[in-house]
Amino acid sequence: MSESRDQSNRRLTLRLLGFAAGAFAFGFALVPLYDVICDITGVGNPKDLLRASNVQSVEYDESRQVTVEFVADLPTVGSWEFHPVTAEMKVTPGRLYEIDYVARNLTGRDTVAQAIPSVAPGKATAFFRKTECFCFVPQNFAKDEERVMPVRFVIDPNLPKSIDRVTLSYVFYDNSTRVAALN
Repeated sequence: MSESRDQSNRRLTLRLLGFAAGAFAFGFALVPLYDVICDITGVGNPKDLLRASNVQSVEYDESRQVTVEFVADLPTVGSWEFHPVTAEMKVTPGRLYEIDYVARNLTGRDTVAQAIPSVAPGKATAFFRKTECFCFVPQNFAKDEERVMPVRFVIDPNLPKSIDRVTLSYVFYDNSTRVAALN
């Protein structure tokens, strides 16, 4: 009976080691998988961000106008003020534009915040390129600090003609855990 138990324990040990090796391999596979998902969705891809920062002048059709709406959202009420300076603007695809958002820290302490962008409709995401954005890095804020934060963007002239309205939305999160890590 002890041989049977020893064999059973060996099999279980081998299975557990196989499972641990599989989990370890899966962890390594997540990085290329993330890159593939970013390539497909056009969101968060470092290659696209690098390409977007090198935007050159392109031919554009002055007769085509796209309305871009700017939205700001806070997951909690009362600890921040966050809003775009302009609610919407008409843009010509291919031209570089700049819009400002304003954030004010009302938390009563120094903190770090991070903005998470989204573009709607989803089909427009691949055609909306930010060349400069406060969302690229976490923002350090002193107590009661107010800051104007620019976003520079261009809409690709290949944006489908059926899309005449695009919404750039940010959710602004207080990330107090980063402050503790930085101190």
